[in-house]
Amino acid sequence: MRSALDALYLLAGRLGAVFLAGIAVAIVAQVVGRFAGFAIDSTETAGFCMAASTFLGLAYTFKNGGHIRVNLLIGRFPPATRRFIELWCLGFTAIALVYFTYWAIDFVYFSYVFNEISPGLMAIPFWIPRSGMPLGLIIMTIAVIDELVLVLRGQEPSYEVNADHVLEPAERQAS
Repeated sequence: MRSALDALYLLAGRLGAVFLAGIAVAIVAQVVGRFAGFAIDSTETAGFCMAASTFLGLAYTFKNGGHIRVNLLIGRFPPATRRFIELWCLGFTAIALVYFTYWAIDFVYFSYVFNEISPGLMAIPFWIPRSGMPLGLIIMTIAVIDELVLVLRGQEPSYEVNADHVLEPAERQAS
């Protein structure tokens, strides 16, 4: 189960990276198109790619300790209190993510039902680019519940373990 979840987070992170590269491709295509004398509407496409890369990258970044956490306060508590605070934060976040995920799915569903089309040069059904948002939120919800289970089992959260690896290059440069 652990390897399947880690593979899911990695896949989502890689998909987020693909959409991030898609922003660059869209912008370069627009620039080349201008020089060649034809119009390419990269604003809309780049926006769709940005939303997809943001939401698809959430879980991978979270699990690898890349999200900003303020440990100034929580680090001063004894381990039992710190664990309680972690559990509360993860539980609250899981509930909030379930709520946001529900409404993101609803948003995409009604885009499909009402056949909403993007207003740009490329008439894209809105449900297609908007699908990255609920998909990323579903994976992020799974990641937070995964961390909640880890902490409930008495293990250290992976975002804490991996946060040291995220900071290593900066620490090496400073010394």
